[in-house]
Amino acid sequence: MPNLFKNKDDQEVKIGKPEWLKTKIGSGEAYKEVKKTVKEHKLNTICESGKCPNQAECWSAGTATFMILGNTCTRSCQFCNVNTGKPEDVDPFEPLRVAKSIKLMGVKHAVITSVDRDDLPDGGAEVWKRTIELTRKHNPGITIETLIPDFKGEWENLNPILEVKPEIVSHNLETVRRITRKVRVQAKYDRSLEVLRRLKEGGIEKTKSGIMVGLGEFKEEVLECMDDLLAQGVEILTIGQYMQPTKKHLPVQEFVHPDTFAEYKKIGLDKGFKYVESGPLVRSSYHAEKHL
Repeated sequence: MPNLFKNKDDQEVKIGKPEWLKTKIGSGEAYKEVKKTVKEHKLNTICESGKCPNQAECWSAGTATFMILGNTCTRSCQFCNVNTGKPEDVDPFEPLRVAKSIKLMGVKHAVITSVDRDDLPDGGAEVWKRTIELTRKHNPGITIETLIPDFKGEWENLNPILEVKPEIVSHNLETVRRITRKVRVQAKYDRSLEVLRRLKEGGIEKTKSGIMVGLGEFKEEVLECMDDLLAQGVEILTIGQYMQPTKKHLPVQEFVHPDTFAEYKKIGLDKGFKYVESGPLVRSSYHAEKHL
């Protein structure tokens, strides 16, 4: 999708995606099987809802990132393609469907995320707990990564997550401090940092976070994000290119060159992260199995 930029004469010009952002259409038997499982079991995936550029690659490898608590979010982040509005009632059978589908797909490392459910007293924490418990019950030996919301800073709602202790717990900063309010309307930069700190203090062995670039941030601000995350004990960092999902969302300010992503990876590792996934097409769950 072309993006609008203004030239020196203040005229709008269209610039298409560079070659390094072009992806293949999904195909192959593994891709078809994942698509069939998702449809037949009425599952939600961030792969589809978030228009992930890696859907073809991941589904062709037989992996997917499951999204629980429905497919409608109570927040309206300006970068995200997930539906916003009043969610439907919680489906009590969703955790079991997810667990059985993971078994059917033969997944060894499951990645689970969710919409924000600020309408629920616990933010959906008990559904999170139940989903993890049932996934382990039906898939002995599986490892689990969860990408959780901030629960509006109501910290007691982190307890169900801490009780079941997923192998990796992720919560994304998404962007730098300066433009957080514009990008994540109902979120707070420091609150996200506190989520990560509390996870680590609560006994989660591996914590993870991710940011997007190309939203108008400066290099120094990206490095500040790295320092802030390391101060909370975060070991795993993902950095990817922001891509505007629709005309209603924030425009891309810059298509960051792959060389800059490589530089960010080196800097992050030098600073002390144990694992950095940095590239134009990188998303939170990209190559997640490697992060263990």
